[in-house]
Amino acid sequence: MDFTLDHGESRVNSPGRLTDFYLQTCAELKKKPNPYIQEVIRQTDRLPPGTMYGGFTLTLNGNTRLFPNHKPTDDDAAVLVHVLHRHTYITGIDLQYSNLTNCGAEMFGKLLLDSTTLTDLNLMCNEIGSHGAKWLAKGLQFNRSLKNLRMNGNKIGNKGGMHFATMLQLNCTLESLDLGDCDLEIQSLIALATVLHHNKSLRAIDVGRPIIHTIQEEETVHMAHMLQVNHTLQELHLIKMGMTNFGIQQLCDKLVHNQSLRLLDLHCNQISSDGAKSLAELLKHNTPLKILDLAANRIEDDGLVCISDALRYMNDQLVALSVARNNISGIGLMALANALKSNNTLTNVYVWGNNFDESASIDFAKLIKAGRLKPKRTDISPYWIDGRVYLSELAHGLQMYYYWTPLYGDIDEAACNANTYLLKDPNTSLSQIDIEESVDTSSIEGSQSF
Repeated sequence: MDFTLDHGESRVNSPGRLTDFYLQTCAELKKKPNPYIQEVIRQTDRLPPGTMYGGFTLTLNGNTRLFPNHKPTDDDAAVLVHVLHRHTYITGIDLQYSNLTNCGAEMFGKLLLDSTTLTDLNLMCNEIGSHGAKWLAKGLQFNRSLKNLRMNGNKIGNKGGMHFATMLQLNCTLESLDLGDCDLEIQSLIALATVLHHNKSLRAIDVGRPIIHTIQEEETVHMAHMLQVNHTLQELHLIKMGMTNFGIQQLCDKLVHNQSLRLLDLHCNQISSDGAKSLAELLKHNTPLKILDLAANRIEDDGLVCISDALRYMNDQLVALSVARNNISGIGLMALANALKSNNTLTNVYVWGNNFDESASIDFAKLIKAGRLKPKRTDISPYWIDGRVYLSELAHGLQMYYYWTPLYGDIDEAACNANTYLLKDPNTSLSQIDIEESVDTSSIEGSQSF
């Protein structure tokens, strides 16, 4: 598909009749207007101009319920790129769950070569392959505006991962790169870890769910060596890496020397109690790590007891811990509850999916009743039947709504996606999480006495 941008076009840096320009561009490019895009742009025109001067994100996610049969396609991308090129007050675009292919990605890559205002680009869960990744990486090599790029869910494969690794050698402004669920392989993972030895701009990276054909965990070893020397990366997602206790030990040995990492996401790996013991030793060094996600592993009682001991006596940095679905029984859960009585820094705790006995249920119910655990900072809620306390699940978590959001009801972003708020500034963001926190503690107090 031939595509060029007219560099002689005048730029519009203030809100105006965007609908007219969209329809005019469709006519010039001989593209049929998309009813969904047209409606979103029409609503944008109705917004007060003052709301868009600080930057505006055009949200055109393809999984909307309002126009289910009008997902943006490559033809729509051709028009949208012209809109973004001309209207510089639009600083972000969200095209997740659309029908964009390599052709659409190529257009956005060419836009990035020229754009000086686009800061956020969300292409999550489209149909982009390695060729599209090549063009996006090429555009980013010399782009000086884009800060956040989400590519997760696009099967760019090993070649695509290598293109982004090459890009990171030259780009000095990108701060967040999501390559999760992109079918990366060991070569691209090692390449990404290698370039991060010297990259000084990237703050967050997700390389989860790669395709690994070896059990030697070379990719984890390279990530560990990178963490020893990288002093800017703050957020690392290693989900579904097949990581075992050996890999965790390698990470922990190097993280002792790291003073920048704030979030370590080890969700859904193969970590057992021995790996949890390595993490406990890391926590005893009181590194700046703020958020640790161990959900969907198998650390069991022994692992959580070790982590709890470290948190109780020797760590005042960690603010969020998830050990949901880890085959933990009452012994480990009671150890964590006791640690919370001594540790006042750990505010967000997620434990649903483990084997609560009555004693553990009582301990956590007491913590919630006393206000030590706030209802919006945990994923459990106590209730009583015939004088016995039980726990129910709350839809809260560190990253609950990432690939999907509920169809109905209000979404409490601070409670459901706590990562985003805790990483901003744990001290100030906690008050934001606690907005309207007065959740039925009266019903708890009026229930059963312990």
